[in-house]
Amino acid sequence: MNYSTGLLKDRITIQNRTESKQSKWGMDGSGVTWQEACTLWANIEWAKGKSALNAGAIDAYAVVLVRMRWTDKISMRSRIVYDEKTYQIIPETFHADCMANTIQFNAQVLINDK
Repeated sequence: MNYSTGLLKDRITIQNRTESKQSKWGMDGSGVTWQEACTLWANIEWAKGKSALNAGAIDAYAVVLVRMRWTDKISMRSRIVYDEKTYQIIPETFHADCMANTIQFNAQVLINDK
């Protein structure tokens, strides 16, 4: 099922991890950096119900469901920025289908993203 344009009402920014860098402390010893890849339209909904509670009762309010058109700019290791908050994709929920032109995943807000 393709998503209609009217459904994709939220603007998100995709961030991808930059290439790993070697330092005297090993790979990424000086920290991981994220680079803005693109800005896209998506549909954001708050995760509700039992599945949200199973994701972590204390943090259930911080989980969103994201639906968007398929693109190769995002992967399960990407982050998204929405409403001035950074979210980490929950890898086991990432479902991308090129033939159906859809991507759907859950993402959890990062508390200390700096």
